[in-house]
Amino acid sequence: MELHPFAEIRRSLHQIPELGFQEYKTQAFILNYLQSLEQEKLEIKLWKTGIFVKIKGINPVKTIGYRADMDGLPIKEETGLTYSSTHEGKMHACGHDFHMSIALGLISHFTANPVNDHLLFIFQPAEEGPGGAEPMLKSDIMKEWKPDMVMALHIAPEYPAGTIATKEGLLFANTSELFIDLKGKGGHAARPHEANDMIIAACMLITQLQTVISRNVDPLDSAVLTIGKLTAGTVQNIIAETARIEGTIRTLSGESMVRVKERLQSIVSGIETGYSCEAIIDYGAMYHQVYNDPALSREFIDFAGLQEEIEVVECGEAMTGEDFGYMLKEIPGFMFWLGVGSDYGLHHSKLNPDEKAIETAISLSASYIEHKSS
Repeated sequence: MELHPFAEIRRSLHQIPELGFQEYKTQAFILNYLQSLEQEKLEIKLWKTGIFVKIKGINPVKTIGYRADMDGLPIKEETGLTYSSTHEGKMHACGHDFHMSIALGLISHFTANPVNDHLLFIFQPAEEGPGGAEPMLKSDIMKEWKPDMVMALHIAPEYPAGTIATKEGLLFANTSELFIDLKGKGGHAARPHEANDMIIAACMLITQLQTVISRNVDPLDSAVLTIGKLTAGTVQNIIAETARIEGTIRTLSGESMVRVKERLQSIVSGIETGYSCEAIIDYGAMYHQVYNDPALSREFIDFAGLQEEIEVVECGEAMTGEDFGYMLKEIPGFMFWLGVGSDYGLHHSKLNPDEKAIETAISLSASYIEHKSS
């Protein structure tokens, strides 16, 4: 079976994943593709490693925005695909290669078939971290070209190709990174009384952190505190002087995020006192919840339900984090899940999305944008 042209583009992008604000090859690839289109129809402006692409409307009264994120993850790919990542230790394991290819498909379509309104395509870097949406939103280019509404999608391995899922209101959680550095006193393993062991302190801290959600968040609300990495020590016979804990916090309400952090701070202060150490908390990148505009998302759900060969699922909230939430905080819009039917989930080294979903996404999104601009 002949490969869809934008699936070919996806495979090219899949081979060059880059981390946040390092998307130089990715930016160059997209710009090179844009050069193949009718330039008089486009206005292109660069922002760091991101790109703004404006397609002028025939008789504009508003601007419709579409956002696609660009960065990959620090994951060693294990798919065995012929078009696997050529960048060692990096992979498009969250589907941003899909997101960009779909956006390019839409740009190609609307360059050849312009609609009444202006269209603004936003290729955003650093979604996985440290966060590109918020600073991009504050850029002079966005202030000049700010859309009246904005939409985006995210691949969903748990749904088959041909399915889209979304809901009115809250879709993705508030998220915050979490880094805690502990500093005590190192020493010889045979003389523990002369040292201050940060492995012990870190283990006790991690254990206590497990009570934050279960005993401080309303059980009718939802929150997650996950510790994904602990780094400490150098060799087996030296007591660790430092330890670093890395994790993530996710809550469905802003109030719960505040409460979780307050309780976390109290526990860390207790560890400082109890283990005579110094602790520094860094919350890293914080992402605002993805809250779909109720009217626009309902309109999109109803519109998608009328399209042939598309199954629409009205889903529940997810603890997934997405910095697109910052754009939705300022601009009415919505995000939806795009089914891609993979046995392996997001951020997995063997994620292998079904490329048939690319055509589904381009067709549906193009039809909806034409509907909104009619």
